[in-house]
Formats: sequence, C-alpha cells, structure tokens
Amino acid sequence: MTGFRRLPALLLTTLALVAGVTGCAQRPQPTEPPPGPVADPAASFPAKVSLPGQDSVTIAQQPKSVVSLSPTATETLFAIGAGEQVTAVDRDSTFPKQAPRTDINALNADAATVGSHDPDLVIAPESATELVNGLRAVDVPVLVTPAAENLNQAYRQIEVLGKATGHGTQARDLTARMRGQIDELVRTTPKPDRPLTYFHEVSPDFYTATSRSFVGSVYSKFGLVNIADQAQGDFPQLSGEEIVQANPDLVFLADTRCCGVTPESVTQRPGWGSLGAVQNNRVVALNDDVAGRWGPRVVEMAREVSNAVTNAQNP
Repeated sequence: MTGFRRLPALLLTTLALVAGVTGCAQRPQPTEPPPGPVADPAASFPAKVSLPGQDSVTIAQQPKSVVSLSPTATETLFAIGAGEQVTAVDRDSTFPKQAPRTDINALNADAATVGSHDPDLVIAPESATELVNGLRAVDVPVLVTPAAENLNQAYRQIEVLGKATGHGTQARDLTARMRGQIDELVRTTPKPDRPLTYFHEVSPDFYTATSRSFVGSVYSKFGLVNIADQAQGDFPQLSGEEIVQANPDLVFLADTRCCGVTPESVTQRPGWGSLGAVQNNRVVALNDDVAGRWGPRVVEMAREVSNAVTNAQNP
C-alpha cells in the first residue's frame, strides 16, 4: 500500500523534472564568448624578423630554448617576459641575476659549443660573424643584433626580440614606457643658461664616446655638448692634456666596475684637480654595464644624466 500511496508523488516529481528539462531546452543556451585578441599566440609563428643591415631570419615555432650571446639582448628578453625561454647566456650577460650564465664568449665561441645547448634560436652580436655562419650552416636560426646608434634603434631592437620570442605586446609596452619615462626626464630637467660640456670616460686611458654613439645620443637629449666630438670615430681616445684643456663642466665615469675608477681617484691625475667638474663635485660614477648597453636600463642612464644636469645648476 505504501508504494501505491507514493505513486502520485513520484508522477508529479517526474512531470516536474520533465517540464524543467523541457524549459531548459527551450531557453537560449549560454554560449562561449567569442575569442578576443590574444597577445602573441604561438600560432603567430612562423615569424620572419630582421634588424636594419642584417639578414632576416624565419622562426618556425615559438622558441623554447633561446641562447643569448648579447648582454643587451639578455636584459631585454627577461624584461619582456621571455626569460623562461632563455636556456643559456654568454659570460658577459651579468643582468639579471637569474640569467643562466655560461663561460661562452661570443667573439671566439664555435658553433659546436653553442649548439650543445640545443637552441632553437640564438641571439648573437654583429661581431660574431664566424659563429653566426657556423650556426646557420647547421640550420640553427640566428638573430643578429647590431649595436644601436640611438634610442629609436634600441626600441626597434626590443620590439623585434619580442616578435621573435612571442612577446611582441610586452615588448611594445616596454618601449612605450621607456619613451614616456625618458621624455619626462628630459622635460622636467632644468635647462641651463648655457649648454654644459661633458666628458664620458670609457676606460682609464681616456677612451671615450662621442655624440655619434648610442650613449652620446642620450646625453644629446639633455642638450649636453661632448668635448670629444671633433675626434675621429665614435669611440676615440683623447689625451689627458686635451681633456684638461677642454675643461668639461661634467665628467661621467663608465669605468668604475671594470677598472675601479672613482670620483676621488681622478683628482689625483695630473692637471685634473683644476677641472671645473672636479672642483664643483660634478664627476659622476656610472654603472659600466648600464652605460654600455642599449637595453631597458637606459632609463637609469637617462636619470643619472638628468640628476647631473640638475645638480650642476644647484651648487
């Protein structure tokens, strides 16, 4: 009897479930949202990339094992989010700390040594011609990165590295930030009554960089005048007498780490005690690596220059 008494309730429950299912079937079903734009999908490969003056390279798939033999490229790869793809870097790639450094020297390494890291993309400096030829002979994609001559070329190189590794959006975001930060530094730096002169020291034997070099282009944005611009080449060597005679308003030392030069030690050089830069504490110690590369940390270099120009007007 109990089973018969439950029968109407079971029927009602079944009808309710059937009605519910039918109702659900009649209502519009939620649909998956249409896929939005995806930043740098792996499907964007194969990618063909090139830098001015260099052969183009076609990369079949998003590289998973990148060997960077350029300290500037290494900094850039980590800054754009490609660090996990980097499996080996050269001995001079000192930044960032987590970069997998090896003892490879790009200038004398052979293809077999680099190939032992099983790369599917190698980033090499322009000077590594023999190595580049050797890698290409065994079909290893190699992107050659020449030294940038100005900020626009540096931005272009960062964005090409982004495209080559599947991080194009991050690379473009980075260059946009760099442009904005440097423009802001230039805009807010007080303008001196007259153009200030400077000497940029690359080594203790007075090798320097002119306004025609990349680092010189950074100084030029702040209106500084390079005392070495009359010399031949981008990185000429001056004599101590020439520097003393030119008496620059500012001295920037880009040989502090390599060679232990300090603002205090330069005062001991013959004749340097009479320099206006020395007497007015306008000798600036730079980070050699930052001053010698054209990567993301060029903003730090621009900030050092801005501070020096500002301080020179506030004795």
